[in-house]
Amino acid sequence: MSELVKIGTRGSKLALWQAYHVEELLKKAGLQTEIVIIDTKGDQILDVSIAKIGSKGVFTQELEDQLLDGRIDIAVHSAKDMQSNLPEGFEIIAFTEREKENDVLVSHDKSVSLKKEVVLGTSSTRRVSTLKHFYPHVKTVEVRGNLQTRIRKMEEGLCDALLLAYAGAHRMEYDHMIVAELDLNEFTPAVGQGSVAIEVSKKLDSELKAKIADACNHQETSLRLRAERAYLRVLEGGCSIPVFALASLNEGQLTLKGGIVSLDGNERISIVVEGDFREPEKLGQELAKEVFAAGGKVILDQIKQTLNK
Repeated sequence: MSELVKIGTRGSKLALWQAYHVEELLKKAGLQTEIVIIDTKGDQILDVSIAKIGSKGVFTQELEDQLLDGRIDIAVHSAKDMQSNLPEGFEIIAFTEREKENDVLVSHDKSVSLKKEVVLGTSSTRRVSTLKHFYPHVKTVEVRGNLQTRIRKMEEGLCDALLLAYAGAHRMEYDHMIVAELDLNEFTPAVGQGSVAIEVSKKLDSELKAKIADACNHQETSLRLRAERAYLRVLEGGCSIPVFALASLNEGQLTLKGGIVSLDGNERISIVVEGDFREPEKLGQELAKEVFAAGGKVILDQIKQTLNK
């Protein structure tokens, strides 16, 4: 009889899509599965911005509690929701193949454009700060909740369009509502955007861990995300810090573009570094060093000071 893998996930439709996707990969490898739905703090508190709740573990804490006591074997997360430093005793063992990384505008109104005066719904400080930098005439409104809730709020008149990750809109089959795909040079995504991360307790049986990793890990995506996450780790960035990074792999060469933007949008640093694909973490650290040297450290300190008030 094959081993049973208990998959912990949040209960939103998008989170369940991710869990079913991982379940499919595990079943192909001959493993049995069971999905366990867990409510997180980020799902419960919807009237406060993520930055105010505190960025560490907003969507992961409750899943990690159950990993620790063995109620679940793996936790499935959006890779972009994962904090840069995991708590002691946890590790990410796999990143699934990455979807297109772009941010998109989602609306019923096909005429919506960043060139016009529009109101966009988003809960991301990175997206808000980026808009302030490139499109200061665009207004934003805080909108939280799962994708279906956000769309309902838009339909009720809260905003003209939503600013979302392509991956989420596509996976929920809202492609017909995508009115614009945003330029990666302007809207460089959050670290890990488009991939699903699999987290485990380090106490999980090593043989089972290896089977899960073999079934789910996409090698190219993993190399790219390890570089991005190494950058984020140096900056100690969570969901509430407007940092961005995107790695690409071409003929053994890893290219990493990333930076930081001030909360008011006045200052934006974006730098590109290149290196050997066999040392992704080293490349992420190099990018952080260059961003800091270009003034990023001052911007980061100002952001942390503002958010801690």
